[in-house]
Amino acid sequence: MSYTIPPSTSLNNNTPTNHKFPYSSNPKTLLKTLTFPFNIPSKLTLTSLKSSTTTNYNELGLDEEMGRIKRLQNGSDVRGVAVEGEVGRKVDLTPPAVEAIAESFGEWVTNGLVKEKGRPIEDDVRVSLGRDPRISGSLLSVAIFSGLGRAGCVTYDMGLATTPACFMSTVLSPFLYDASIMMTASHLPYTRNGLKFFTKKGGLTSPEVEEICDKAAFKYANRLTKVSTLLRTTPKRVDFMSVYAKHLRDIIKERVNHPQHYDTPLEGFQIIVNAGNGSGGFFTYEVLDKLGADTFGSLHLKPDGMFPNHIPNPEDKVAMSVTKTAVLETSADLGIVFDTDVDRSGVVDKEGNPINGDKLIALMSAIVLKEHPGSTIVTDARTSMALTRFITDRGGQHCLYRVGYRNVIDKGVQLNEDGIEAHLMMETSGHGALKENYFLDDGAYMVVKIIIEMVRMKLEGSKEGIGSLIKDLEDPLESIELRMDILSEPKDAKAKAIEIIETFKSYIEEGRLDGWELDACGDCWVSDGCLVDSNDTPAPVDAQMYRAKVSNEENGQYGWVHIRQSIHNPNIAVNMQSTAHGGCLSMARVFLDKYLIASGMDRVLDYSQIDKYAKNVNIN
Repeated sequence: MSYTIPPSTSLNNNTPTNHKFPYSSNPKTLLKTLTFPFNIPSKLTLTSLKSSTTTNYNELGLDEEMGRIKRLQNGSDVRGVAVEGEVGRKVDLTPPAVEAIAESFGEWVTNGLVKEKGRPIEDDVRVSLGRDPRISGSLLSVAIFSGLGRAGCVTYDMGLATTPACFMSTVLSPFLYDASIMMTASHLPYTRNGLKFFTKKGGLTSPEVEEICDKAAFKYANRLTKVSTLLRTTPKRVDFMSVYAKHLRDIIKERVNHPQHYDTPLEGFQIIVNAGNGSGGFFTYEVLDKLGADTFGSLHLKPDGMFPNHIPNPEDKVAMSVTKTAVLETSADLGIVFDTDVDRSGVVDKEGNPINGDKLIALMSAIVLKEHPGSTIVTDARTSMALTRFITDRGGQHCLYRVGYRNVIDKGVQLNEDGIEAHLMMETSGHGALKENYFLDDGAYMVVKIIIEMVRMKLEGSKEGIGSLIKDLEDPLESIELRMDILSEPKDAKAKAIEIIETFKSYIEEGRLDGWELDACGDCWVSDGCLVDSNDTPAPVDAQMYRAKVSNEENGQYGWVHIRQSIHNPNIAVNMQSTAHGGCLSMARVFLDKYLIASGMDRVLDYSQIDKYAKNVNIN
């Protein structure tokens, strides 16, 4: 049966209810009464279902069905193709898949509360759902509510929302939900969608999402119809975004404490917002405008799930370029670029200089180290040697760690638990979390911190813009990222990537790459290329990766190479930075000749990008 909301049901119904789903216990009856929007796999038969508890999954074809769900896990998120339109990719994030995952999440939350309280819970388990404007959102929302209803949860519909707002709905009164789900695929194309999960403790870890997907895979493979019955009741519709926006406004007002106009501290400032047609437009209307800012010239504020103007991504060159143009044309004090779900951001200063990547980390480090001298700043291991100098010159400590925003944030949490003050955790992608804000990666909160500093600077008499805080940050002389596709079946790609990357590590340890050494950052309990914990509570490894520092007699240490397994696609990313002319080219040639070809790993990879670069061929 297809997902349908009965005509008699209003989406504005304000009565929260538990969902009941009458299912026939007779599979043959189900087949007579249900219609299917897609084909049931031929291997999944009524006969096989009767014996599924005693027969090997592989004999029934159920192992492949379960694999479909497990492959949707994307680190600490779930992501997949939700709409047709990608060459070579089939739709795999279907309503049945999403329903099974949501049901398993609801059960996981309930079981966690029971364990936490040490007794059966008496109150309803309350879960909220927000989503970005993607065109697949409406259909998949019904599936999520259906799955949560199966798990016995009471559901709340936040509508268009941001990822940080979903977490905040678990901690801000009077909402205080037990858990939340955000439906988004961040900056990926309109065809994609995904799920991010939160409890009051924060975002789920990769092992936790893996556990949920494992249970969902079993439900999916053993559910004959692969679809839900009618969603006969609707969740309670709530307006959380206005409460979240007021929360941000109050922070700005209180911390600026403007001596002339407390309630409108942004009077006299022009600020451009580029929401990229995602969920970030609220920041213009509900935060900046109400605080007195002039936001004339802001871009792409209307939500549009087709993202017609550019990718909503602070790393995107087009997004930053059009924002720069708007800032310069309007003589604005600041430009802001949000990604689709607003857990990342970038800015443009009054001079039109884009501030993202290392520059954004440096800017936030400068602000945080003023407030918390000596703090450790945790970043992923793709940051430059110049950033490390920038942080240490200001009295901070720099902890390089595993790529992946969840890894970086969790490392900061661990350091604080071990007695090391770490107030900022930030990845080069723009994901940044602060200890003062629940260790939550919130692009809007990052911008709030920058705006507060901008206003304070003006009140102190400075005529310089926010960019002046990072004027002594040096850019790397050379920097490049190259990709290698893994030539294998999707189900084998992860194991093959691990083999390739572990072989790389072995070649360095055995001294086969002259002048290459696995990197380490000292006393943060991090070893093996700043990527693997060696303390008493090592974090689980979600993707294999290493960083090597590269030296020669002429320049000393002049660069680094970082190799990592992608959790999004069956490929391996290779990042290089150099402070010497021709350094990246030299490292690429050593990587190609003395590792890839010498080890035989070239036979299982499409390494054409590296080959062209090493041969000094334009790869664009």
